[in-house]
Amino acid sequence: MTGLEGITFDFGNTLVPFPAAPMADVLRLTAERAGSRAGFRADDFARIWNEERLRQFDEEVPEGREADMRVRVVRVLARLRGCPIPGVGERWDDVAAAAFSEPLEVASLLDAYAAIFVERTSVPPEIEPLLRRLSGRYKIGILSNWPLALAIDRYVEAAGWSRHLSAVVVSQRVGCVKPLPGIFELAARELGLASGPSILHVGDDIGADVVGAQRVGWRAAWVRIKPEDSPLPAAAPVSGVVPDLTLDTVLDLESALDPRHPLAGP
Repeated sequence: MTGLEGITFDFGNTLVPFPAAPMADVLRLTAERAGSRAGFRADDFARIWNEERLRQFDEEVPEGREADMRVRVVRVLARLRGCPIPGVGERWDDVAAAAFSEPLEVASLLDAYAAIFVERTSVPPEIEPLLRRLSGRYKIGILSNWPLALAIDRYVEAAGWSRHLSAVVVSQRVGCVKPLPGIFELAARELGLASGPSILHVGDDIGADVVGAQRVGWRAAWVRIKPEDSPLPAAAPVSGVVPDLTLDTVLDLESALDPRHPLAGP
């Protein structure tokens, strides 16, 4: 790891674990709030949300696009108000769907989701000291596939991590997801570093994090342990990929970067 100048971290299941229950709680509370404001049943909102989430994963992610939560909210509101859903093999007409809601209503619902997300997602106490120590030696950033950048922005601020970070790069804002090169190249520019082996990316997803980083010449650390019931999606597995470092958790990174510490195998 000689010559290392920057480190980027994946967010979900790398810096912050995401078991199923808290994620379900965020959706439930968002559905209740949306329902109380607009007269929908919370169960209907949550059911349609999950259906449209899966539709987005099927349609957008294979094309390298994020399952954008703003788009999802528009579609959910449209369905709740009687807009027909696309038939088999058809895609949403998002212009038509947008006629069933107002931009301010969509923004308000996303704001509510982000607020509930921050409130209900625990902050691991060990992460802020880790980022503080590392930021004294490297430029540090977050590089995440996530459908609502606002939620990560607010979480990072509330957790007290912002002062240690030179970049927060989120797929919803970028328009493409890991492992595509564009999101990594943008992160390098945000860090103010040349894209290449001077940057290490740390993440839990071999197909998105390790493959993506190594394709652009970065080094990659794989975080091996994550919640078994996590609902966060993962990229398709890729055979023959060997991370530069393998960590049980992100908290093992500092010792792995110590020059006296042998690089871990896969």
